[in-house]
Amino acid sequence: MQLTPDKIRLVRIGIDVGGTFTHAVAIDAETLELLGRSKVPTSHRAVEGVAKGIIDALDKLLTGAGISANEVTFIAHSTTQATNALLEGDVAPVGIVGMGKAASAFLARMGTDVPAIELAPGKYLKTFFEFLDTTKKPDEQAVRAVISRLVEKGAKAIAVSEAFSVDQPENEESVLAIARSMGLPATSGSEVSKLYGLKVRTRTAVINAAMLPKMIETANMTESSVRSAGISSPIMIMRSDGGVMDIEAMRSRPILTMLSGPAAGVAAAMMYLNISDGIFLEVGGTSTDISVIRNGKALVKGAEIGGHRVYMRTLDVKTLGVAGGSMYRVSGKEIIDVGPRSAHIAGLGYVSFHAPLDNLTFRKVQPQPSDPNDYLAIAENTGEAIVCLTPTCAANFLGMVPVGDCAAGNLPAIEKAFGALSKEMAAEPKALAQTALRLAYQKCLPVLRQFIADYKLDVHTLTLVGGGGGAAALVPFIAKEMGMEHAIAENADVISAIGVALALVRETVERNIVQPKADDILRIREEAFNAVEKMGADPASIEIHVEVDPRANIVRATAFGAAGLQKDRAAKQTLTELERVELAAKSMRVGALDIKVLAKTSFFEVFASETVDKKFFGLFNTKHQSLRTMDDKGIIRLQTRNGIVKRTTAAEADRAIMELAEEHARYGDAGKIIPDIMLLSGPRIVDLSGVPEAAQIATLARAELASVAPDATTIVIASME
Repeated sequence: MQLTPDKIRLVRIGIDVGGTFTHAVAIDAETLELLGRSKVPTSHRAVEGVAKGIIDALDKLLTGAGISANEVTFIAHSTTQATNALLEGDVAPVGIVGMGKAASAFLARMGTDVPAIELAPGKYLKTFFEFLDTTKKPDEQAVRAVISRLVEKGAKAIAVSEAFSVDQPENEESVLAIARSMGLPATSGSEVSKLYGLKVRTRTAVINAAMLPKMIETANMTESSVRSAGISSPIMIMRSDGGVMDIEAMRSRPILTMLSGPAAGVAAAMMYLNISDGIFLEVGGTSTDISVIRNGKALVKGAEIGGHRVYMRTLDVKTLGVAGGSMYRVSGKEIIDVGPRSAHIAGLGYVSFHAPLDNLTFRKVQPQPSDPNDYLAIAENTGEAIVCLTPTCAANFLGMVPVGDCAAGNLPAIEKAFGALSKEMAAEPKALAQTALRLAYQKCLPVLRQFIADYKLDVHTLTLVGGGGGAAALVPFIAKEMGMEHAIAENADVISAIGVALALVRETVERNIVQPKADDILRIREEAFNAVEKMGADPASIEIHVEVDPRANIVRATAFGAAGLQKDRAAKQTLTELERVELAAKSMRVGALDIKVLAKTSFFEVFASETVDKKFFGLFNTKHQSLRTMDDKGIIRLQTRNGIVKRTTAAEADRAIMELAEEHARYGDAGKIIPDIMLLSGPRIVDLSGVPEAAQIATLARAELASVAPDATTIVIASME
């Protein structure tokens, strides 16, 4: 029976290009039901590059799940291509056209003459340089001559950079147009960033230009294949900050796709798992990516490439060479390390996923020519090594892998292998498994501690969330050792592809403004809004977070919104008030009787409990009020260690903000410090925490609430953390 048009499913497709496999998933946009999945080897060596794997995974998914092209309302993919290109030095040589007027020509020349950039040990991005004096506007013939000389030197892409182009980009745009008319991939400093800092802006443009040829080729192949499949919805690419951008934006700024793989997993943790506060560990076979989610947002930072600062923002993610498939290293009768080499790199299988071996024997192997010859492998009789023990095997042996998990292995084979290793090393089998997991844990521990310290995370309320096929191999053991709660993601093995499918369209606008006025902030906010709307985000879904950094004189607006995602997609949980109180109590680690409700709307409920911090052996006690903001689906959206709540209306919200800011301001070496402010308005949480002045916050609040009925209930939360 043919579905009528009004009954056609709305399907979101996410494709995650990993180092080994490319995963694709189809998600129902209304219910978030997983409709289908596919997996193909990542096509690094194909003529078409990773584009072939993307298309193969898409074809397999559509056929296997019975999805028609007209049902697809959103399609996006992550990519390791930009990151791999930098790590492997597989980038185009770049010709730099530096420019400046006579008065500043010397400094402009110094700022734009970027030497070869070391991307990884022994891997360099080659650069060539020419300078144009723009005291008088250069004519087209002179520009073509400069670009031709760069091409003769070996340039395959062009970066154009002029002093003060942030304010006057006309010369850059003119040279850029000529370079592109000559058939060259090109970018400019003002195209990649609107921040001052000529050298950093030029370096960012150079790296972006170096990626253009390969990334544009992949984008063209991917778009052509998707369109030939009959899919007409916009094609999105995962960004390094956890959102997506359209393919046109990627063609001009491929540098923004760096770290898009780890970003996909974090997007899933927020959108699919509804994690509002936690540390996310995406555990693969070879490496583990660790990042932080706080108040429902992934934490980002300024990026560095080859030890040099560039103007782009990425997730604050740390990648470690230990995971579910890491091999053991041995010395004498001891396991001395786990990883960084993994089973699949060595061409070996896991004991967990192999039949029990007869007469197994142990071998020390050298997986790669540059590796030490002390990795432990297993052969049958006197044959070649075919499998190895891994953290996945150890976790299965110790009963830490949940039933039905994708990491669940063949226990008889695992028991036999650990039994044989026990005789080889004269140690108890379980002690050997615990040693292996503890060595893996010790590699993760410094990063976890650093995140907790850097972001002042509350370990008592923090959850370790595991994603990736190897999550159960490491996360339960790490959580147990640290005394923390943990959760393994549903559909963990394809969690990154799910994150891609559900990611929000995102854009960040940055400007250098000294002592920004209200109009400056509102203008940048509007620019960010317009950027994501242009890329297909539903205007009603767009949210904007504004930050004002008075030390660096930077105003930054980050906008994000949904494209092709039903706003009321998930069925509400039918929780009783008692169940909601118990959830809040569990989160705050107190009894249900210690919980009280401070404010409530049709979308949110704010719970509180009083906490006492004891210092100097209980001689000094400090009381504060912990808050949990729960939405109408029973999901805790905000965790506030010490906060104040004020219930008001949209019309009076700015006044309430000013009052809270004044009443609870602190004074220190940096002067007056006001609390972080959040607004609960309708179904939205408006984060105003990045703005340091109460008047600026009030201005933004008025803009955010402009379309809200004046008498609509609004809750203001002030956080004193």
